[in-house]
Amino acid sequence: MPAGLIVKALSGYYYVLSEEEQTMSSVSIQCRARGIFKKRGISPLVGDKVMFELTENGEGMVDEILPRTSELVRPPVANVELAVLVFAVQEPALNLQLLDKFLVHTESAGLDTIICLTKQDLVDAEEEFAQEPAGGSVEGASMQDSVKTEMNVSTMNDVVQLYESIGYQVVVTSAKFGIGIDSVIERLAGHISVFAGQSGVGKSSLLNAMVPGLQLETNQISMKLGRGKHTTRHVELIRLQNGGLVADTPGFSSLDFLQIEEAEHLSDAFKEFRPYAAECKFRGCLHQQEPGCKVIEAKEQGKIAPSRYEHYLYFLGEIKDRKRRY
Repeated sequence: MPAGLIVKALSGYYYVLSEEEQTMSSVSIQCRARGIFKKRGISPLVGDKVMFELTENGEGMVDEILPRTSELVRPPVANVELAVLVFAVQEPALNLQLLDKFLVHTESAGLDTIICLTKQDLVDAEEEFAQEPAGGSVEGASMQDSVKTEMNVSTMNDVVQLYESIGYQVVVTSAKFGIGIDSVIERLAGHISVFAGQSGVGKSSLLNAMVPGLQLETNQISMKLGRGKHTTRHVELIRLQNGGLVADTPGFSSLDFLQIEEAEHLSDAFKEFRPYAAECKFRGCLHQQEPGCKVIEAKEQGKIAPSRYEHYLYFLGEIKDRKRRY
């Protein structure tokens, strides 16, 4: 019985790429799943490694789902190893609070993460020495400033420096001019990765630049709403020439924290908090105003960016509100 990988799921069909023919020119096999999966409450997912058999009509039947190394609920993808968080530097304006929320999700899911800042061509190089927004640099910005950042070269560099100092790889790209594309492609080699971000940030344009001839549908930003319309309507793995597989997922602008059940677990998703949280005086410290909190101390010493700490407090409030509702 041949083994394969589900590369697309659509309208009850699963499109399986045979393990023996995973090349750019290989054609996936349209399969149904055996009824036993439904009886067991199991759904095959894009990214699943499966055993399947060919049927007389030239299609196939998925017989077995092999053990998963990871499983994302939204988007529904299995065996993802790497998350690429795609955020535009302009149009729509860079939302650092939303970026941090995405990072909480990828950290909670145990995924390696890179941050891809798109539309670099929209940043006017002449603004490099322009006056910074009220509150100074990104690290010193107030909560209101740090949510949506009007970008020039200087503030873009501040954002890159901030997240690189935490330990994330940050790649600045321009699909229009091909800037940074090779760096992203190299990082994706041999992995199943997921591209995630708001609609209109340039995910489809970036993938089109990475895979010649792909021609994913793209949409311009709505001038009224300041955000894009969803152009991706199902999850599909896109093959790269270096063996990487990328899930381009439907855009979305809001996330919840369902996988974080307890408020005290939130700080684990902030990488730079971890060494300090382990030294807090009280077990289960929420890093709000507790005496002996080493996270607060680190923030006051400039070792944790104010914007990151403020976003942590905001997310903490969301989690507490959810617990009160349920």
